[in-house]
Formats: sequence, structure tokens, C-alpha cells
Amino acid sequence: MIYAENVGVSYGDFRALRDLSFHVQKGQWLMVIGPNGAGKSTVVKAISQGVAYSGKIFYGGQDLATLNPKDIAKDIAILSQNRYVNYDFKVEDIVALGRYAHGKGLFPRLTEDDRAMIDRALDMTGMGQLRHKTILTLSGGEVQRCFLSRVFAQDPKLLILDEPTNHLDLLYQKQLFELIQDWLTEDRAVISVVHDLFLARAYGTHGLLLGEGKGVATGSIEEILEPDCVNPVYRMDVHQWMQSLLRCWQ
Repeated sequence: MIYAENVGVSYGDFRALRDLSFHVQKGQWLMVIGPNGAGKSTVVKAISQGVAYSGKIFYGGQDLATLNPKDIAKDIAILSQNRYVNYDFKVEDIVALGRYAHGKGLFPRLTEDDRAMIDRALDMTGMGQLRHKTILTLSGGEVQRCFLSRVFAQDPKLLILDEPTNHLDLLYQKQLFELIQDWLTEDRAVISVVHDLFLARAYGTHGLLLGEGKGVATGSIEEILEPDCVNPVYRMDVHQWMQSLLRCWQ
């Protein structure tokens, strides 16, 4: 589905990513992990064509840089960590924006199929009862579920999450990841940037471990979280720390 080959990103003299190569296949949930400054969010920016990069990123065998943005939006959706909302739109109007890439012309009208996808997305996220509320009246978790509804209405093949549970309490973290787990099928894939290694282990099928802008390891999530991989990158005994946290609940 996605294949990155020798991707590099520089901001002036600073190299955020260096010769990074990885791939994501259908049915996989790839967790992008690593310490602060490792280049995790830069990976998302490169895939979304939000930053200039060297190397190649292919989607479905085609160079992403050569594809029309509207065509990309039909298959790839991004849910970012921060949603600074200052407009008083209704929930259903925001979710309807997910159908824009599938319409024709500059101001496409919603079809019956579009409205069915919007209704389905609202039901999937439990936002149906809030569809007529304005987004400025919602809680942080409800706002994130509203934008997840928009993503589901978009009906992409690849979902990219950049720290999606940042600033969310435990209940909303659980709801969000379970919704995405239910959404993931053999024809779809997910890429998540996460700090929480518990979430990475619980929901990921595969992992990409970054350190100082370099790809340290990629493979199954179990392989990536082996001590030989993660301990040098995080400069600590990750397993011992995680187990000590778990003992607090025993």
C-alpha cells in the first residue's frame, strides 16, 4: 500500500529524517514510535505531502508526489493531534466535509450515497445524537470523535493518526482506538504516531522505531518492542520500566 524509499527531510541544516525506508501493507496497523525529536510527526508530514522531502513515497505503486491532491484525499485521511476550532459549524456539516473529495466540481452537492456515508460515520462514532450540535459546545473527546467521523465518512483506504489521543482522558483514548480497530479491515491500513508504548503494543500489528531521524527497526510490533531494539533508542530499560508500572496495579 505505502512504500517509502530513502526519504529525507531537512529544515535548513537540521536533518529531521535520514534515508528512511519502510512499508505498510493492507490489514496492518503500523505504530511509529521513538523519543521526542526522533522524526515521528515528520513522517506524517512527508506522506501527506506537507513538507518537501528527498527519496520516494509510493502509494499503490504510484509516486505520491505525482498524484492529484483530490485523488490522494479519496484514499488517504489524516487525523492530527490538535484541533483548534474557532468556527461554529454543526457536527454533521463538519463530517460532510469528508465527502468533498468524492464529489465533482468546486462546490459538489451531497448525493444520497454521500448522506448515507455521513449517517453511517456518525453512528460508528456514537455522534448521531450530537449531529445538530455546534462543535464549540463539545468536549475534547467529542471533538476528536467528530473529526474521526469525518475521516470515516471520507472512507479512505489508509488512515494516518498523528498522536490522536493527545490530551484525551483514558475513556476517550480507549474509545478512539477501539473504533479504529473495528474500522481496520484486510483492505485498509493505519499508521499511528504514538508516544504511549502500551497503546502501541495493545493495538499495533507492526512498528517503525525511529531514533534521531533514522529508521532503527521495522517489523512486527513484538519484534520492535524487544529490549535489544527499544532500550538503546530510549536510553533506558524500557521493559523494566513498563513492568514496574504494571506492578503498581497488582
